[in-house]
Amino acid sequence: MSNSTHRVQGLNNDEVAADWPAITEREVSWLRERFAPLAGAGRLVWHSPRPMSAAAIVETDGERVFVKRHHGSVRTAASLAEEHRFIQHLADHGVPVVEVLRDRDGATAVEHEGWTYELHRVGQGQDLYRDAPSWTPLTDTAQAREAGRMLAKLHSASACYHAPQRSTHLLVARDDLIRAADPIAAIQADLPGRPGLAAYLARQDWQGDLRRAVAPWHAGLVARLQAEPRLWAHNDWHVSNLLWRQQGDATVVDTVLDLGLASPTSALFDLATAIERNAIAWLALEGGEAAVRVDIALALLAGYREIVPLSAKRVHLLADLLPIVQLDFALSEVEYFQGVTHSPANADVAYHTFLLGHADWFSSAAGQGLLKALHAAA
Repeated sequence: MSNSTHRVQGLNNDEVAADWPAITEREVSWLRERFAPLAGAGRLVWHSPRPMSAAAIVETDGERVFVKRHHGSVRTAASLAEEHRFIQHLADHGVPVVEVLRDRDGATAVEHEGWTYELHRVGQGQDLYRDAPSWTPLTDTAQAREAGRMLAKLHSASACYHAPQRSTHLLVARDDLIRAADPIAAIQADLPGRPGLAAYLARQDWQGDLRRAVAPWHAGLVARLQAEPRLWAHNDWHVSNLLWRQQGDATVVDTVLDLGLASPTSALFDLATAIERNAIAWLALEGGEAAVRVDIALALLAGYREIVPLSAKRVHLLADLLPIVQLDFALSEVEYFQGVTHSPANADVAYHTFLLGHADWFSSAAGQGLLKALHAAA
């Protein structure tokens, strides 16, 4: 799978060989026969540095098309269609999402030679964070407030969307385990159908690890989450997934990108994820309190509440949810790295650093300071 000539961002924000080869002119030629916007002469002008799929921009007769390719074991056309239906719903309800293109048969995703492809029109707006590595905190409180407002608008549009849970666990953010009365038992019940995850956890004292790192944060959440309605959510609300435009003196969101992690979770889960993604420098925790931007977290929350009011009770729940918001997705990454890319070192990062380490960090002085500030904002 690895391709030494194509480099992407690694889990430590270093440059590493890509797990997936770069999209080629040969692939674009095949897609050109199916998708009208690619018709005619065109050229590849950019390859994405993101690691878990391959993506490129193709320029054809002045039009730019975003092409994304997944390995068939990670996304099928059917599983991508789940995401695309949600995107279309958001577009129909006024959210400025990217436009997903349809092929000559009306399909939004196509399969070919073991790969699955989707095409989008390039979104409007400036990609201010195009080169920002993952887990890089936002530094502009005005932009954080605007991101919070747009997230609330997305949730308002999503409230009338009803669809089943995603058909895959791989690289999808869920809150099933957080809502479960006994997350350890729920994981155990899932393992027969998730062989990659089962193979990795067989080498870990995972039940002991979760009892230590997760269970104390999980205690008392289940009953409170019963009142939190299921809501299809973005689940990866980092500023690098937004395009921006200048409007007077303000910078506002122009396009919402990358709903690949979307699933039915909850509004509070999505907002907690946004805070985790944008307000904590996970790769620079040695900085102590300097590694957390409490002002960014509070600006996200304040912007959200401008559009969707949140009671004090729900803000307290938001804060209590934050330390384990990564639980389901971290295990999804473990499963991906173990079972798909066969990278035990990356699986270790997902398990020890992402799943356990993030939960542990909230017991630190810096983590406790963030939680106290969110509780105080209620």
